Amino acid sequence: MKCAFCKEGHLEPKRTTITLQRGDTTVILKNVPAEVCGNCGEPYLSEENTAKVLELAEGAVKRGAEVEIVRWAA
Repeated sequence: MKCAFCKEGHLEPKRTTITLQRGDTTVILKNVPAEVCGNCGEPYLSEENTAKVLELAEGAVKRGAEVEIVRWAA
């Protein structure tokens, strides 16, 4: 499948780092499984992994974390 962002690269299964910020909270998730563009590096997460990323980020916001770094666990 071609990348929707750069329109040139092809997606490959890899692990990536996702960084999210909301208000004063920054969440960094390492080693997240994704399809990643070989040209521009844009990551695409599955619906299931997107839900888990958002759940982890919401938890950090609720705890009042300023910065939280999480290694992905399947």
